[in-house]
Amino acid sequence: MARSKETFSKKEVRNKKEKKRKDKEARREAKKDQEKKSSLEDMLAYVDENGNISDTPPDPTKKKEIKLENIEISVPEREDIAMEGTIRKGVVTFFNVDKGYGFIRDKETQESIFVHQNNVEIQLKENNVVTFEIEKSPKGFSAFNVKLSN
Repeated sequence: MARSKETFSKKEVRNKKEKKRKDKEARREAKKDQEKKSSLEDMLAYVDENGNISDTPPDPTKKKEIKLENIEISVPEREDIAMEGTIRKGVVTFFNVDKGYGFIRDKETQESIFVHQNNVEIQLKENNVVTFEIEKSPKGFSAFNVKLSN
């Protein structure tokens, strides 16, 4: 009788490929069974009155009616007219002498307002209390007529 021409390594490679093919087929069958079991009700999620996600539908007795006009989608614009033209007080929170600009924190609105050294009559330092006026610039508000406060 003639010896088999198939070596051990060839048999091993063939067996590994066969095992891999069977595992893949088993995973495919399991996935098909799982898809059949899932339904739309299993996929639904609800939001309760506190904003938490749950799997139970909301209680209709706790339903609140909200008027459409009460919903705000964007940030309301601030009053630009009230900001301009008045003398304000503030504290210098940052000023870079080398670059020539800084920021003043307005005491009333607590907003940070840009200031450039061209609009300053004195040498500014951080934590200086100053008086200033506000004008609208292309990138927002900026301070001018900045003076040390008494």
